[in-house]
Amino acid sequence: MPFSFPLFGRSSKELAPGPVQWLIVGLGNPGRKYIDSRHNAGWHLLDTIVRDNPGFRFDEKRSKGLIARGELAGVKVALLKPQTYMNLSGEAVGPVARFYKIPPERVLVAYDEMDLPLAALKIRKKGGAGGHNGMRSVIQHLGTQEFPRIRLGIGRPPGKMPAQAYVLQKFSPAEWEAMTATYRRAAEAVRAILTDGLDIAMNQFNLPASS
Repeated sequence: MPFSFPLFGRSSKELAPGPVQWLIVGLGNPGRKYIDSRHNAGWHLLDTIVRDNPGFRFDEKRSKGLIARGELAGVKVALLKPQTYMNLSGEAVGPVARFYKIPPERVLVAYDEMDLPLAALKIRKKGGAGGHNGMRSVIQHLGTQEFPRIRLGIGRPPGKMPAQAYVLQKFSPAEWEAMTATYRRAAEAVRAILTDGLDIAMNQFNLPASS
């Protein structure tokens, strides 16, 4: 079940030198004990992109982040996994966006969302943190709420389980299977955003998870 994929192909630095046009961020917590948790859904999406696009490698470290650079649908992008803990994610996102001179409207952030059903996917052009501490930090360090995001539904905790405990739990096998399909859809959504724009991508992908 762990999202650990071998790294194939050339270094991303060799594959896509020059300016980066989009920054694609996956939020999560570093450390082996968190790797399969619900809170790391953003990382899982980036791992899906890397798995399906072997030219990408997480071989750069910059501003508290781990970066893979390459091309998606002919667009030069940088994938960013903040190496801070979730609550401090903006400490990686802000400096990396500034380094590559990427405006907020081209910083796409993927993260887990308890307010969506498990395996649902929703693209938004902008918005608040909605109680998500990682997003709160990103908003703070970008200085705006006006950046696109992909919300990956993980559902609400059962019974009286605290949200903090729920998001750090691993997905069950059935949940993981559903989320894996969502990560594939989300990777397609990223490509649609890059090539067709946010409005078209929202119309295409903002649908409930398959039952």
